[in-house]
Amino acid sequence: MTNGYGTNGTRRPGRILTAFLCALTAAGLYGCSGTATPDPAPTAPAGRSPFTGLPAEPAPVLGVKIDNAAAARPHTGLGTADLVYVEQVEGGTTRLLAVYSSRLPERVGPVRSARESDISLLAAFGRPALAYSGAQTALNPLLAAAPLYPVTESTAPGAFLRSPDRAAPHNLYLRPDRALAAAPQAGDAEDIGFRFGPAPPDGTPTTTSTVRYPAARYTFTWSAADRAWRVAMDGRETRATDSGPLTPETVVVQRVTVRPSDFRDVTGAVSPYTETVGEGSATVLRDGRAHEARWSRPSDASGTTFTTPDGAPLAFAPGQVWIVLAPR
Repeated sequence: MTNGYGTNGTRRPGRILTAFLCALTAAGLYGCSGTATPDPAPTAPAGRSPFTGLPAEPAPVLGVKIDNAAAARPHTGLGTADLVYVEQVEGGTTRLLAVYSSRLPERVGPVRSARESDISLLAAFGRPALAYSGAQTALNPLLAAAPLYPVTESTAPGAFLRSPDRAAPHNLYLRPDRALAAAPQAGDAEDIGFRFGPAPPDGTPTTTSTVRYPAARYTFTWSAADRAWRVAMDGRETRATDSGPLTPETVVVQRVTVRPSDFRDVTGAVSPYTETVGEGSATVLRDGRAHEARWSRPSDASGTTFTTPDGAPLAFAPGQVWIVLAPR
């Protein structure tokens, strides 16, 4: 069975989805509360990934926090991800959260630290593995109690390696197969609210779209030859060392609230918290057009649905999806 992406990456073998219990109740913010229930929307068709809409076998979910400083580029393994989230961090810069299930590259990186926002964002994925370089000391208890399996150098040293070609801290890379071996109970991919299929009949013809953060800029340019969007960061086209230009088929600009959290980085800067529970506006880029949309996520346990302004489900183009969590 092919997966529609080409030959890069290794498909994970199928296995039975393991039911999980939500262990996190602290503050009612993370995991499943007594009143939260999963989104009742139907799951993806059998034999297709709920993350990409492409043929795929059931396989565990691995999230990886990826460095996005200029010194960390070009990335490795990013083109193989099913989903890529863009999150604001300290100083108005960004980090990436790449989500893998359909395929695993040999390496991913550079890997960097987790943030509080990751806990709520990943709660929609059931109980995935999360690989990261570390976290603020005060955040560690929340990560340990969250419905996920932390994978770090201390818990799975064999899953990480340092590259001699990069300077620290931009030189830590992950071996995804070993990361999942260290988290054997990680849950398989499940419905997170996305729908795939034909585009809505309207939409504005769009050749390029730019999203600005306080200290970062992303530009997505439609490539008719690729039938996808080429990604540029801070004015330069972005490539992966193992797969070439990054070309997601769908880009979602999800407008969210970004507020100060209770945590600070090592320099004392306040870490921002990205709110992904709630509702708001979005723009969905697919097939060379921009579609205005609404997003809704009632709780941490729910997936995120995207609809047209009149309330109909807004289908994504099958393939890799980027979700840019842009400040309102």
